[in-house]
Amino acid sequence: MIVRYAIGVALGLVVTFLLFLVMQAVISNDEANIDEGVKGKLLDMVRLTDDEEIQTKQRKPKPPPPPDEPPPDMPKPQFESSDVSTGVDVGAVDVNVDLNVGGGGFSSDGEYLPIVKVAPVYPRRAQTRGIEGYVILEFVVTRTGAVINPVVIESKPPGIFDRAAMNAALKFKYKPKVVNGEAIDVAGVRNRITFELQDG
Repeated sequence: MIVRYAIGVALGLVVTFLLFLVMQAVISNDEANIDEGVKGKLLDMVRLTDDEEIQTKQRKPKPPPPPDEPPPDMPKPQFESSDVSTGVDVGAVDVNVDLNVGGGGFSSDGEYLPIVKVAPVYPRRAQTRGIEGYVILEFVVTRTGAVINPVVIESKPPGIFDRAAMNAALKFKYKPKVVNGEAIDVAGVRNRITFELQDG
């Protein structure tokens, strides 16, 4: 056992000594090369920067590309309006009337009358599919002639034209009903709005 340790230590010392000799030889060769000096001239360049003014470019935004195809013309729906509660069939009426409901009362008693009826916007989904139909609404005509609380009583086909008809009805204007010189609200007013596509 001791002999093995002795042999191992002896071999380690020999290897270490040989490594020192190899390193000494490498170092001595590098020193010889360094002594020769560098051939050629060494130039030291320094670049000076001039003060430059910052130049700004005014860029105009690009114009938007033209649309691929224009949207299809929206056909105006055939607007049929009838006040079912009085049995009077009234077509689309668009008259500019100054309605003063403010301070004083009305001069004479009378039933409510339509002044302005706005045509509804034809729903795009129904238009592209060629769907036609109608909606019967019931609403309240207020003492100011406005329409409130529209409710769908009947619609064909169901749910397709309801929202467009209700939005249009909210823009209707009426001459209010006058009783004893004072305007009153009228509930239960019915109106039929027909949606038809125009040919061509």
